[in-house]
Amino acid sequence: MATAERREQVIDKIINAINQGYKPVIVVSAIGRKGAPYATDTLINFAQDVYEAIDPRAKDLLMSCGEVISTVIITQALRRRGYDAEPLTGAQASIITDENFGDTRIKEINARRILDILEDNKIPVVAGFQGVSESGEITTLGRGGSDTTACALGAALHAEMVEIYTDVEGVMTADPRIVPNAKTLKHVTYNEVCELAYQGARVLHPRAAEIAMRERVPVIVRSTFSDAQGTVISDAFKQDDIEIKGDRPVSGVTSRSNMALFKILPQQEVEEHILLESASVLGCFRELASEGISVDFINVRPDLITFMVNKDVVEEACGLLTAQEYKYEVFQDFAKISVVGAGMTGVPGIMARVVDALTEAGIAIYQTTDSHTTISCLIKIEDESKGLQALHDKFSLGD
Repeated sequence: MATAERREQVIDKIINAINQGYKPVIVVSAIGRKGAPYATDTLINFAQDVYEAIDPRAKDLLMSCGEVISTVIITQALRRRGYDAEPLTGAQASIITDENFGDTRIKEINARRILDILEDNKIPVVAGFQGVSESGEITTLGRGGSDTTACALGAALHAEMVEIYTDVEGVMTADPRIVPNAKTLKHVTYNEVCELAYQGARVLHPRAAEIAMRERVPVIVRSTFSDAQGTVISDAFKQDDIEIKGDRPVSGVTSRSNMALFKILPQQEVEEHILLESASVLGCFRELASEGISVDFINVRPDLITFMVNKDVVEEACGLLTAQEYKYEVFQDFAKISVVGAGMTGVPGIMARVVDALTEAGIAIYQTTDSHTTISCLIKIEDESKGLQALHDKFSLGD
C-alpha cells in the first residue's frame, strides 16, 4: 500500500467483494516496506536516532503506529469512493494478547464491536499486527503479524474465508527470485502451508497458518495486483487439482539461510568411552529454551550432541553454554533446504530422490531429517540457490 495507485487496487478488491454480496472485514499492515516513511523499520530507526536504547513496551507502542495510520488511510479511501468504513486499532477490536512484547500471542478476541459495525452496514478496517493485554498495554505480534490477525479474526467471526493479499500470485513451488520457473500452486493443505512457513517460505506467517489449520478457516492467498485465482489453503487434496498424492508427492521447496551448527562435546571419559550424561543433554536444551532460543536438526549420540540455531542468536547461545561450562564448537554459514508435500506420506524413494538431486548438483549434505510431510537437508549457504533449483527440477515442480 505504499503508493496511491496500489491503495486504489486494494480498494477495488474490497468493493469487488461487496459487489459479490460479502460483508468484508479488512485487516491492514503498515504502509510500505523498509525505508518508507511509515514502515515499521523506519519508525524504529526514528526512535533509535534519538536514543538507541528502547524498552520492549515502548517499542511495541511505536511499532503499532504504522498499522494505525494504514487503517485511517484505507478508511478515508473507502469513504471517498462512497463506502462507510470504521477504523479500529487492535485494542478497539478487542484483540486480547499476553504481554510478551514484540512477539505476543493472541489469547482471545471479542468480536462484538466488529459485528455491530457490520450490522450497521459499515466496513470495519482493523489494524493488523497488534493487540492489547488484559492490563491495557499495546502489544505487537511479531513479523508477519497482520496475517495472524486476519486468520484469528476469521476464526472469531466464523468467516466464510480469509483472503490474504500479497505481492505474489499465491503459494508458489519455490521463491521465484531464486527459482525462475517456480509456479503458483492451485491448492495446498493446511499442514503443507504450515510446514512451508516453518521451513522458510514467506507467503504466510507460521502462526497464521497454525490458526487457520486449528480452526479450519479456509484461506486464499492471492496477488493485490492481478486477478489471478491464487492458492486455496484447506483440508485435503482435491482430485481436480494438479497436486495429487503420489502423482505429485512434493508441493514445494524452500530454505532457511544463515544457520549455525553447534556441537556439544563430552565432559568426561567413562571406561575408555566418551559419554555425555543424560542430565547434560537435558540441561543444554532447557537452558536454550528458557531464553526462547529455537533449536533445529537435533542429533543426540552417546558421545556428541549437535543442533542448529539461527545465526542471529549464536552470540546469545554461546553465552548461555559458556556460563553453564559446556564444551562446544560452532560452525557457521549453513542453510536448511527442504522439500514439503502431504503427498509424500507412504511414498517410497523420496529421500533418495532428494539426495540424488543434491549430489548430482555437486552439493555436500551434512545432515538430513525426514518427517511425514517434510524432508530437510543441511548444506553450506553458498549452495542454497543451486540446491533449491536442483530439487525443484528433480520433482518437476516447474512443469
